[in-house]
Amino acid sequence: MLVGVEYRLAGQFLDRRFVSPGEAARYRRLQQQLARSRKGSGRRRACRAKMRVIMRRVRDRRQDFHAQSARQMVDGNALVVLEDLNTGAMTATARGSVAEPGVRVRQKSGLNRSIQDKGRHSFELAVRDRARRTGATVRTVNPAHTSTTCPVCGHVHPDHRKSQARFVCTACGHKEHADTVGAKNTLARGHAGHRAWRPRLQPVREAPTSVQPRGINAPTA
Repeated sequence: MLVGVEYRLAGQFLDRRFVSPGEAARYRRLQQQLARSRKGSGRRRACRAKMRVIMRRVRDRRQDFHAQSARQMVDGNALVVLEDLNTGAMTATARGSVAEPGVRVRQKSGLNRSIQDKGRHSFELAVRDRARRTGATVRTVNPAHTSTTCPVCGHVHPDHRKSQARFVCTACGHKEHADTVGAKNTLARGHAGHRAWRPRLQPVREAPTSVQPRGINAPTA
């Protein structure tokens, strides 16, 4: 998961697997057992209880990861910028209809599960909750073209994105990880029209966006 935050965090990747391979295999076996069990039976209730135990562990790990990541991003920063993603549309099924069946349905289903597993809404709530403690500002920006815009020359073209991770500007030749480019552009959009203030009991580390950086950066006397 990558978001645009202050300069010291732009381009830093934060990710974690919430379910172990053993738990995933056991959960699949329980799903198969659930499908074979009779509705209303004691075996079915026991199977569902075992599945809830695994999912409870996954939720706890996800919430812990969100809380730790939010603290790392928010503390000491005046501004945190998130992309205003429409996850509902992003995770829409590609199955299609009988008349017009979808293509690459299995791959799209895997992508949808990966997006939903990250719990973006829960992460945003954790960031906003932490920001209330420090006085930082959380802004959301339009994510359009953030990963296809060169952060050096500003040229926008879909051919910049050579692959999921590779970004090469066709105008100036700038090379960087595509997600890092997206984070920098997201942060730059968040800085537009924003004046940063010092979070409570924390120094401000604001990314300079011009020759005269906005916000309060000098230490107080």
